[in-house]
Formats: sequence, C-alpha cells, structure tokens
Amino acid sequence: MRAWGVTYDTGFRNGGTTTHEPFDSDVVAEEMRIIRTELRADAVRITGGVADRLEVAARHAAAAGLEVWYCPFTNDLTPGELLEFLRDAAGRAERIRLEGARIRFLTGSEISIMTTGLLPGESLTERAASLADPATLRDLLPQVQQRTRALLARAAAEARERFGGLIGYASLPFESVDWTLFDFIATDGGYRDASNADALPATISALTSQGMPAAVTEFGCTTFTGAAERGSRGGIIGYDEATARAVRLTESVERDEAEQAGYLRELLDLYDAGGVDSAFVYTFASRHLPASDDPEKDFDRGSFGIVKVLPDGRTGTAYPGMPWEPKEAFHTLAEYGRARAQCFADDW
Repeated sequence: MRAWGVTYDTGFRNGGTTTHEPFDSDVVAEEMRIIRTELRADAVRITGGVADRLEVAARHAAAAGLEVWYCPFTNDLTPGELLEFLRDAAGRAERIRLEGARIRFLTGSEISIMTTGLLPGESLTERAASLADPATLRDLLPQVQQRTRALLARAAAEARERFGGLIGYASLPFESVDWTLFDFIATDGGYRDASNADALPATISALTSQGMPAAVTEFGCTTFTGAAERGSRGGIIGYDEATARAVRLTESVERDEAEQAGYLRELLDLYDAGGVDSAFVYTFASRHLPASDDPEKDFDRGSFGIVKVLPDGRTGTAYPGMPWEPKEAFHTLAEYGRARAQCFADDW
C-alpha cells in the first residue's frame, strides 16, 4: 500500500453532544505526534461534524508530518446544510494545502444515511432502521441512489471550485457512487465479518480494478471475543435515546484485545496484497465509550478504538497526560508501522 493510517474522530454530532468531549487542542496535537512517530502511520483520516475542530486537527496532523484526509462526517443536516458545511470545509482544507500540507479532501461520509431527506426518517436511528429490513431497502434503493448521486455531483463540483488537491468521498457500498466525479475511490465498507469473509478478496479486487486508486477509509472490530466475526456489526452499547450517551452493555461479553489486534493485522495484509492504495483503521479513540473496572460498565468492550479511554478525566501512564492507555491493537499497529518503515528504508 502507498499509505496506511487511522481514523481520528474530532466529534460526531448526535443527541445534542459529540463523540469527542472534551476537545483539547494540545491533546490532539500530541495524539497526532503519537500517530506519526509511535504508530509510524503515513496518513490520518480526520472526521467529525464541528467545522473548527476539523481544521484544528488537520493543522496538527500536517505539522506532525502526516498526510491529511480532511473528511467531514456530519449528521442530521439537510442537503442544503451539508453543501454549506462542505463549502466551508473545502476552503479551510485549501488554506492548509497552500501552506504546504499533503492533504486530500473528501466530500462527506455515508451521506445517504447521515443526511436528512435521502432515506426516510428524521433521526439517524430512524434512517438506519430503513436499512435493517432487506425488503424495505430494495424498494428504497433506486431513489436513494439517485438522490445521493445528485447531491454528490453538486458537492464534488463545489469542492473543486474551492480545493486544488485530490478529492474523494467516503462511501457506503449500496450508494452506487459515480467515481468519475472524483480522483480516487474510497469506501467505508472495508469490514470483514462471517458473512463476507470468503468473498472479501474478490470484493477488493473489484474495487482496485476500476482504473483508479482505491482506498478503504474504514475497517475494524470491537474489543470482545467474537467481535471479529461481526465486523462493523459489533456494537453492543445501549444508548439513551435523548442524549445519545452510552448507558449499558446490551450483551455480556468477554474483553478480548488480542482478537481486535489480530483482525486489524490480517486485514492490512489483505488490503496490501489486493492492491489497495490506502487503508484507515477505525478508529484511534472512542471518547464516548470509556473503560471501567465494572464489567457491566466497561463500554470499551464495545469500542472500535485502538486505545482504551479512561473514565472520570483520568490520564494514563504509557503516554503521560493522555486520557487513555494503548490496547494490544495499538502495539500491533506500531509493529506493523515499524516493519513498513524498515522495508521502505531497505528498498531505498
């Protein structure tokens, strides 16, 4: 692969809060340094729905020497509001590019389900329910694809007016994106689970054989025994509907950091062998899912993060001042990054 890295969430908006609280610029800067120097990542995909936070994180990532994938990830915006957000984001990304950063711009993430008016439902929960029933999805799919393609055409055109670098879009497999609008293919559908494991190599081959660089912008699994067989469906967290905060585990599961680490390592090798240009582990940290010594409140078991977020404002010992401790996945990825760096150094 040309580049690998992690997704870095600056705050997904839902239920009046975000998934990254508190957002501390100094902590973000240090985490970008750690991603570059400890994980030896080449790139970082910066996501979120708060405009200023995206720019802050992108600047810190560029300063750390990372290739920046500037990727708004909004929720509950109308199509018009989304386009306004993307116009502003593209302008911010262009200013960073002109200052010398290696940066790409993505015109949103999974907009068919995250934006109102493309699928039935005013809330994310309601829209997601439309996808859960195969019969309903089949009936809705042609119209959803048409609406999504039309919105992406406007987004791509306006992004090109404001951003001079490469542009892409973090897609869902069913969206049927017109990739001629973009400079590279990108999918958030890089997860392996029990239902697609055998077919995944062929899926990757189809992705990389379209005459354009192809990126997997999201893949990972949660941190319990059996999570690897579920892939993206490893969520075991019950949320308060009004506040979108974690309140319980929906299943009793055994914490298993080794399974998460092994899953990530296997998929990186699979993408590398399949000719993928870039791949991003989901995710660096799930701030909204802190660990706990109480097994019934250890929300980190349902987290895709490669670090374990500590509760009650505590900080860790491995990286003093950071509100987390590295999981086994962090160390496995650091070994992967070191091996890649050595391989490239030997080649040079």
